[in-house]
This record gives sequence, C-alpha cells and structure tokens, in this order.
Amino acid sequence: MEAPVPMARALVGRTAEIRRLDGVLAAARAGRGEALVLRGEAGIGKSALLDRVRRAADGFQVIEASGSEFESELPFAALHQLCVPALGGRGGLPEPHRAALDTAFGLAGGTPEVFRVGLATLELLAASAGERPLLCLVDDAHRLDDASARVLAFLARRIAAEPIALVLAARHGLDTLPSLDVAGLADDDARRLLADTRAALDETVRGRVLAEARGNPLALLELPGAGGFALPDTSSAPGRVERSFQDRLAALPAEARLLLTVASADPTGDPALLWAAARRFGIAAEVGGLAEASGLAELGPRVRFCHPLARSAVYQAARAADRHAAHRALAAATDPVADPDRRVWHRAQAGTGPDEEVADELDRSAGRAKARGGAAAAGAFLERAAALSLDPARRTERTLAAARAHLDAGAVDTASDLLTRVVADDHTTRARVELLRGQIAFVRHCDGDGPAFMLRAAGRLAASDPRRARDCVLDAVEMALVVGRASGVMDLVVEAARTAPRVPGPPDLLDALVLLTTEGHRAAAGPVREVLAAHPVWSARPALAGMLAVEFWDVAAHDEITGWVLASARESGSLIAQRLGLGMAAANAVHRGDFRAATAAIAEEEAVADAVGVPPLAYPQLHLAALRGHPAEARAVIASFTAKAAESGTGQTIANADWATAVLGNALADYPVALAAAAEATRHGDLVVAAFALPELVEAAVRCGLDDAAKAALASLTERAHSSGTPWALGVAAYARALVTGSEDDYLSAVEHLASGAVAPSLARAHLLYGEWLRREGRRRAAREHLRAAHERFSGMGMESFAGRAAKELRATGEQVRPHARGAADELTRQETHIAQLVADGATSKEVATRLFISPRTVDAHLRNIFRKLGITSRRQLRDVPALRSHR
Repeated sequence: MEAPVPMARALVGRTAEIRRLDGVLAAARAGRGEALVLRGEAGIGKSALLDRVRRAADGFQVIEASGSEFESELPFAALHQLCVPALGGRGGLPEPHRAALDTAFGLAGGTPEVFRVGLATLELLAASAGERPLLCLVDDAHRLDDASARVLAFLARRIAAEPIALVLAARHGLDTLPSLDVAGLADDDARRLLADTRAALDETVRGRVLAEARGNPLALLELPGAGGFALPDTSSAPGRVERSFQDRLAALPAEARLLLTVASADPTGDPALLWAAARRFGIAAEVGGLAEASGLAELGPRVRFCHPLARSAVYQAARAADRHAAHRALAAATDPVADPDRRVWHRAQAGTGPDEEVADELDRSAGRAKARGGAAAAGAFLERAAALSLDPARRTERTLAAARAHLDAGAVDTASDLLTRVVADDHTTRARVELLRGQIAFVRHCDGDGPAFMLRAAGRLAASDPRRARDCVLDAVEMALVVGRASGVMDLVVEAARTAPRVPGPPDLLDALVLLTTEGHRAAAGPVREVLAAHPVWSARPALAGMLAVEFWDVAAHDEITGWVLASARESGSLIAQRLGLGMAAANAVHRGDFRAATAAIAEEEAVADAVGVPPLAYPQLHLAALRGHPAEARAVIASFTAKAAESGTGQTIANADWATAVLGNALADYPVALAAAAEATRHGDLVVAAFALPELVEAAVRCGLDDAAKAALASLTERAHSSGTPWALGVAAYARALVTGSEDDYLSAVEHLASGAVAPSLARAHLLYGEWLRREGRRRAAREHLRAAHERFSGMGMESFAGRAAKELRATGEQVRPHARGAADELTRQETHIAQLVADGATSKEVATRLFISPRTVDAHLRNIFRKLGITSRRQLRDVPALRSHR
C-alpha cells in the first residue's frame, strides 16, 4: 500500500466524493453493505480518499490490501493480504469453506475454484463483521492478481445484506462494479490547493503549473518544486510527476538509491526482507534515514512508497545492473521453503541469461500456480521459463504451455503473440499451434476463423491420431454452431470426415452429423437414434447430442441428456457443466410449458454465471420470452439478442432471434412480421433453429395467402417429422399440414399425437388452430370446446399473447371470457421465485445460499421481500402457494 498525499491538502474540492463515501459507511453501519470503486488517473487523489474513509470509519474494523505490479501474477496474493487480520476466525467456517481458503492461500494442496473461495471469503468477513461493521480498503486495484480481483468482484455483488463496506481505488478495470469517477479539480479548487503548497511562484509559472497539472492534485503538489517549466511539457501530468520523483531520487547518495531500488523491487513491503537484502550490499541502517528524508518512501513497520508512481519511478530509474542485483539479493533473502514462487521469480528477474535450473524452478512454480487456479501466474512463470530455456525443444514446449495458460486466463492477445514465437517443425507441433489458434479465434469475440483452424489441426493429426482428429472436427462443428456459421463450415466438416481415417466402433456423433448434412434427416435418423441411445457416445459431447435430440424432436432423449448433465455437474462441482445443464433444463421446461421450472433454472444459471464472472446464457431467456409472449418484454429480449448478435457476428443468435420474432408474430396474429422472421430463421437450415421455425413459417405463410411457401415449408417439416417419428414431431407436422390442407383429420391427428401433454404449448396450439378452423366452418359449439381448452392451457402456462388470441376467438363464438388475473407470485423477481420454490421444497437458508452463491443473510433478506409480496409470514406457508406448487 502506498502512503497518500498529505490529508488536508489532498481533499480540497472533494466534497461530493466524501459525501458518497460517507453514504457507503452509513449503509454498512445499517447492515446494508455496499461496494464502490474510486476510478481515476494516477495522482488524482484516490489514495487520499481511501485514507479519509479509514479515518471516518468510527466503530469499524478496518482491513486493507493493495495491488502490486510485482504480485499481479500470483493467485490470491492480494486477497490473502486483505484477509490476514480475519483469518483467526477461519476455524469457525464450515469445512468446505475452510478448505477453499486453505487451498487458495497455499496452506493445503488442491485446486481452488474462485467462486468457492469467494463464498468462503464472504462467510469469513461476514463472521468478522458480526460484532462491528467491517471496512475493506483496496488500493491500486488495477494491479490486483486476477484471482483476487475475481473474488473481490464476487464479494462486492453479495454484501448487500451484510454490515460490510468495500472501497477500491483503481486507475481502470472492475467495470462491472459500482464506481465513482474521480476527476481533476475545478480551477478554483486547483488554485486553492496550489496556494496551500506555499511555493514561491510568480504568476507566469503558477499559470503554467495550473495548465499542465490539469487539476491533478499530486501534480499540483509536486510540480512547483520539480523544475522543468522552461518549455511547455505536452506529456501527461502523471508522467511529469514521475520525473519529479526521479529528480528527488537522483539527489540521493548511491547507497540510498540502491536501498530504494531494492524496496521498489519487493512487493511485500516487509522491512525484514528489505534489510536482509540490503545487508548483502553492506548498506547500513542509517542509510534508511537518508532514503526516508527524500519523502519517496517510509521504511517503518511496513515499507510504503509515497505514491505508486514513486515506486515505479524508482524502479525504472535504476540501472539494469542495479535492478538485477536487487532481485538477486531479494531472492537470496527469501525463504525457499515458505515462499518458493516469489524466490524463483526474483531469480528469474536477476538477468543471468538462459538458465535451465531457474527454468525448471519456474516450471514447478507454474505447476503450483495452476493447481491453485492461477492460470495467469502459470502463464507468466512458463513464459519466463521459455525465455530462460537452453534446449529448443523445451523452449517450444514451455511456450506452448504458456500460451495455453494465458488463454485459460483470458489473455488472448498474449497467447496469440506467444504462438508467433513457436518454431513448429513437425506435424504434431503444428497441429497444437493450430488448435490453440482455433481456440484463441473462438474466444476473441467468437471469431469465425476458429473452426477453420480446428479443421486444419484435424488434417495434421489425421494420420498419426485419427481419434483426436475427429475430436478436432467436432470442436469445429461446436464452434461453428456458437458463432453461427455452421452451414458454411459443415461442407468443410464433411470433406474432413470423408478423408479422415476411420476409427473402430459404432456410428458416432460425427458420422450422424455428416449423414444429416449430406443425405438429410431420413438417412441420418437411424445413426442419430443409435447415438442418442448410447450414453458413452453422447456423454462426451452432451451439448451437441442435446441439439441433435431437439433437431429430431426427441423430448425423451433431451430429458435424459439434460438430467445426466445436471447430475454429473452437481456431483463434480463443474460450474461450466452446471451452466450447460441449467440452460438445457430451462429450454426444456419452456417447451414443456413449465415456465416456473424454466424461471428457476434461468435464475440458478444466472447465479452460477455471476459467481464465475461471465454473462448468463442468453438462449433460455429468449425461448421463455418468446413463448410467454408478454409483447414489451419479448421485444426487449429479442432486440437485445439482435444487438449482441450484430456486434459479435453470431449468425446463430440472429436466427434464434428471428425464430422468437416469428413465434411472437404468430401469437399476436401479426402474420406478415411472423412470415418475414420465420423465412430468415429457416434460410440457412441451422441445426434446431430451422426445425422450430418451420411450423411458424407454415402458419404465417398460410395466413398471408402464400400457398407455395407454406407447402415448401410443410414438405421440409414433414420429412423431419417422419424421420423422427416422435409424438411431438408428428403432432406439430399434423397441425401444420392441417393449415395447408384444411383437413379435419389432420387437426384431430395433431391433438391425438400431442394429447399426453408432455409438450403442453404444442398441444395448446393444436387446440387453438383446430378451434379457429371449426369457427370458420360455422361449427361454434365444437369450436368453443377446443378454443376453451386452448385458452385455459395458455393462461395456465402464462402464454399471454397466445391466450389473448384464443380469448378473441372465443368471444367471436359468443362466449364470455374472463381475463386471467395476475397472482401475487407474479410480482416476484426471477431470483425471488427460485428462492421461494427452494424454500417451499424444504431447503434451509444455508442450503439455498450455497446453491445460489450468496450469503444466508441475503437469502433471509430475499425471504422477507417474498413474504411481504405474497402476504404471508412463514416458510411453511410457502408450501401452500399454488404458483409454487407446480414446480414440485
């Protein structure tokens, strides 16, 4: 942590900022935790505001941490620094949380998961705040290691029901958290601060200082004594302040400069380590007084520089030989048992040239970092190990491993740059490079080049490792489906599959996909059934298998795959698999008509996504909005999808949005809109989307009088339905055919196939279409029966627009239709609905908290809101709420 600018002067002109920070403290005192990021350039006064918060926090416990350029690669380094004062309460944590912290802080083996460490930290700090509110201060947060940053972001989103205030200062980053931009001072405030320095400046120099400082408080305090104003300086204020610090450094004796160089190279701020290293240069204790007299640093119980820029200025001003010597001394003074990673990092910065011994140590450090979830740290260690490698083969291996680690950490540009350094002189190495390039292209804004790289890798592996080559081809298919270019990629996939050597065994997913692409649904039906019936085959690619199940309208197979994904994900703790399973479960529930279950799955997936710091899955919300049919909500969701798809170029997402628009258009009887959207959704024949859009296209085309378009869409739908043979497929095809032929037998066939109600929205639509046809045939009494059935089913499921269409038709038969009354449960948010359902099923607050990655106190706060909205007073009464009963 850095010592702030002198307090009274640094807070000139910061009334609004102080008021906001006082509000954060007041909220925490009242048990309503808040987080706030102070964001602004170097020297703008963020550290001074943190110091003001610290001094104003009467009655608070205060814990602090600071990001460090030298520790930004070490996982959980800053979090450990923050939690040290609270670790005495570690023993009172549940065993899984205690184990998560022990693993994160290197006290036990294993691989920590950020969300589990986040939950453990939340519980640790909540326990610490039990008697007195807690203030957490984090300076230089833009330099936090990735793992600590993610945990703190996780924490910041979950302290609303805790007496905890979290205030972070950063130059940039942490964009998802509430923030306050700390700008330059207004002219009057800048003049007042400059006057407070009591510097003897004539009016010309004063004007130049004010102009060039641009309201930066540190610049206003430092520049008057820095000189250098003979010519205008066009560099930034922080740059000029840094030079002023270097001017102070230059005035010191050589030993004092070297002592400060050692201090700048050590991120721990441990004076014992500093002086142990200094003694290796023969630096006496009194030199510390000279160094402190410069005002650049304090060498007391903690080594603190006056500002982050001062540390940077000292380190950068030192000769390379002095920096190397400082790192060698720090490495020698660091305990190789207690802190092997920091020791080897200093050794690696000591400028000794290629050194296999150090490279080997860095490999071991990378392994430890990876085991602790520190992909960024592993990448940094491996990258440095590669640079120190003497053996070209080991250098290549380490460079590829570093690229992989940086990719896992999300540093795609670093990973891409590392691949340019790889000398690939054999097929296997070239294939590994292509695989990484494909994954980088995919991660980088869903770049459409990813599948092509994967297919090239498959070609290189075809002869030596055919099974892995086929996996690469399937990777290409999955990437293409996500980025929306499957139709273009499948031609290349077919070619790759045809030229790839066969592997022994029954048909696999690739065989089924190739047949589907080249010969159609009828030819692929048999292999698809074999694949969906063979758990060992589809369990390796459950997402792709699930899409094939939906493509063939096989709801039973999709149920089985979804159930297995969720069960195995919960058993393994894999959040990626949980998100996949919950997304599949939500979409499944939507098309079964169980919108409560869909809402619960979506809420839980959102909680998991928030826990790992990624956006929630979009398609389940789109499917729910489309079928629920609240026009304003559905249009907003569709518009959001379309905007994101246009930004990222993901055609599949656009096709999904077109399908949703078609469903909503048909529900509202806006058939021209439905026709245009359904035609777009089916244009490329995308997996799943085209299948779902064909019945929408048939209905819209018939209503618009476009018989040829309706017949063409029906022919495609009929081939798919007969190839599938499931009741869902045959029922939907039957009511689409009835629209074209006007045959009552087809309407009756649709109702009969769908009568089980397993796919309730499709059954309700069959009743609606049949009832509409009967009314137009003048058979009002028979029409009422089916229209009433449709209206009741649509209303019961919450399909608002289709219910409105059915009600309109019913009124046309002369029947009075009561509007569907919204219940109190409809006022609950998605998360409140899910919590209410879990508690109604008997879950405790702690169990709900664990499942949704929040604190028990937050669960209880939600329950108070739920009780108020439902007009009840106890958990037991939740079991009697009809709207929650359907979920069980």
